[in-house]
Amino acid sequence: MTGRRGKDIVAGIDPARDWHLPLAWAADEAHRRRLSLRMVAVAPQHDTHHVDDITGPVDLRRAGADRLEQARNWVRDRHPEVDVTGDLLHGFPAPVLGRVAKEARLVVLGSRHLSRTAEFFSAGSVVVPVSAQASCPVVVVGDAEHISQQPPYVVVGLDGSASATAALAFAFDEADLRGAALRVVCVRQPPLFMSNDEEVALRAQRALLSEATAGLSDKYPDVHVTHEAMTGHPVEELARAAEHALALVVGRRGRGGYTGMRLGSVVHGLLHRAHCPVITVPSE
Repeated sequence: MTGRRGKDIVAGIDPARDWHLPLAWAADEAHRRRLSLRMVAVAPQHDTHHVDDITGPVDLRRAGADRLEQARNWVRDRHPEVDVTGDLLHGFPAPVLGRVAKEARLVVLGSRHLSRTAEFFSAGSVVVPVSAQASCPVVVVGDAEHISQQPPYVVVGLDGSASATAALAFAFDEADLRGAALRVVCVRQPPLFMSNDEEVALRAQRALLSEATAGLSDKYPDVHVTHEAMTGHPVEELARAAEHALALVVGRRGRGGYTGMRLGSVVHGLLHRAHCPVITVPSE
C-alpha cells in the first residue's frame, strides 16, 4: 500500500446520516487488508457561553454514542474477525478527522453529493477539506461499488504528476487485492485551436502509460492492465470510464494536468460526478 503507514482504517460516522454504505466499504477493506477498523463520530464541543443551547450538543453527543454502538455491532456481524473500535470526539468534524487521518492508513467518508457551493460552505462539510489535507488516501463513498460488473475493474487516472504515480501504485494494489482488472486512463484536454500534432500528442500519452505501468505490471503479474489514451474533459472522461467500476483512483496535490484548485479541479469535479467510490491519493 502506498502512502504513509498507519495502524488502521478510519471510517467517519455522521450521526445525522445513514452510515451503512461507507462503513461497509471500510469494513470490507479492513477485512481484505487484515487491518483494524476505527470508527470516529464527531460531536460539537459545548460552548458554556450559550447555556440555552445545551440541548442540541447533548443530543448530538448521545446520538453519536448510540450510532457508534450500532455501527460496531453491525461490523462485527459483517466481519467477526475485524478488530473494530469506536471513538466519539469533540470539535468541528473536518479538523478533527484531519488530525485523526495523520495516524491512519486510510480514511473512508460518506458523501451527500452536495453542490460545490454547499460543499464549501455547509457547516457539516467534511469531504473537501479532509480530502484536500489528509496525508493518507481518502475514500469518498457516495454510491455503491459495482460488484455485479464482470469482470470487475478499477480505474486510475494518470497525468504524469507525483500524486498520480502514487495513485497508480495504490490502484495496482487495490486491483490485486480484489482480483480485479485495472484500466489506466490518461486524458488529454483538446487544444483551443486545431493542430497537426494530434498523433504526436497521442504517442506521448501512450508512452506515458507504458512507462508508468511497466514496473508495477511486473510486481503485480495477476492484474490484467489496459491502457486508454483519451481526448476530452478529464472529469467527464474519467467518470465515464469508471461508470461501472469498483472504484476510481486519482492523485491529489500533484503538479501535472489534474491540478487546479487547492484540492484539484478534476479531483473536486469527480467527487460530485463519479458514480462509484472515489479514492484520492497524495504524493509520497
